[in-house]
Amino acid sequence: MTPLESVGIHDLILRGGAVLTPRGVEDVDVAITGGRISAVGRDLGEAHRVITCNGSWVGPGFIDIHSHLREPGEEWKEDIASGSAAAAGGGYTAVIAMPNTDPPIDTARAALQVVENGTQVGLVAVASAGCLTVGRQGQQMADLGALWDAGVRMFTDDGDVVGNAHVMRSAMEYVANLGGVVSQHAVDSDLSAAGHMHEGSVSVQLGMAGIPREADEIIIARDIALARLTGVRYHVQHLSTARSVELVANAKDDGIAVTAEVSPHHLMFDHNDVMSTDTRFKMMPPLREPEDRDALVAGLGEGIIDVVATDHAPHGPEQKEGPFQNAANGVTGLEWAASVTNQVAQLDQATFFDRMSVTPALIGGLEEHGKPLKKGDRANIAVFDPAATWTPNSTLSKSFNSPYLGRELTGRVKVTLLDGAVTYEE
Repeated sequence: MTPLESVGIHDLILRGGAVLTPRGVEDVDVAITGGRISAVGRDLGEAHRVITCNGSWVGPGFIDIHSHLREPGEEWKEDIASGSAAAAGGGYTAVIAMPNTDPPIDTARAALQVVENGTQVGLVAVASAGCLTVGRQGQQMADLGALWDAGVRMFTDDGDVVGNAHVMRSAMEYVANLGGVVSQHAVDSDLSAAGHMHEGSVSVQLGMAGIPREADEIIIARDIALARLTGVRYHVQHLSTARSVELVANAKDDGIAVTAEVSPHHLMFDHNDVMSTDTRFKMMPPLREPEDRDALVAGLGEGIIDVVATDHAPHGPEQKEGPFQNAANGVTGLEWAASVTNQVAQLDQATFFDRMSVTPALIGGLEEHGKPLKKGDRANIAVFDPAATWTPNSTLSKSFNSPYLGRELTGRVKVTLLDGAVTYEE
């Protein structure tokens, strides 16, 4: 820090937190002026506003590389404005919107519209994933080059698996040449079609058709082989089984460019929670057994699983009411992902921000996000109190299909900043 850094009036100072910097975690203050970090250190002078962060972790805003914002086509479930508000409330400064909208995001124009709408809302940076295949039908590649030129860096038919290995290979080869990421909804459609939950002791007790672990593992194993063949950067969505973690670990050991995510709900819950037949516990892939959950938590801590991604999936009451078998898959999670990760995985500060911010930004190609805080960078910041206990009883989302409402959590977002502007404050 030079003497000039402590002179003048900053727009904002975050004071007294434990700050993730390029040198590690330091007990310093962070000053912000004109949307950028103007100083990191002690005795930074005056500011128009000071936010006291004592006891809190201060670091790069969280990045979600797997969110469903439902726009266009299902804005009554969620739209970019409400989804952005929920994201900011959860400490996020950037999200990648999934393309399983109506119509799907399989054209450059559609992708650009999502980004423009996010910019107009201005609460988080919204990037758009693009479809791998036309209409997400799994038969013909979308115009991946045009999507790339529109700024898309992640390609997926999320919500549906690309089951045709020839189509998947062709798409992987194309995306590899572009330098992008192929992200797969790794659940075999045939093995999962008739099921509603994990195939195991609880499904037997409930008399409910189950989905075996192999539905995930077959697709992941196939895609890893194709990633080896094509050299593409391959990302596995929402891991749910212990064997899937092993497959990813082995692929990494073999030098294959594979990354993986885990959702908050797969970290916290298992198939025993489905015994209640509460539809908030219905998702795809389903909640597996306790040993699977334990393997996911361990894999996240060890770095085999690279990131936490919410798979935020809003639904209206009519999709979640009635019998479990008839309910839609998916739960919301943007507002509580950091709390769940903190409570369940119990990561140290540097590892926590790596899984929530740094590595997601690298995978998603979001260059202005996910950086340890240093002078000159954009002030995209989350302030998170890891010791705070609270019970959420409301949501900024349009939808209420969350298993976290009414449940005590440990760890809470205090402040979110996007380009130096406060987008959420407790």
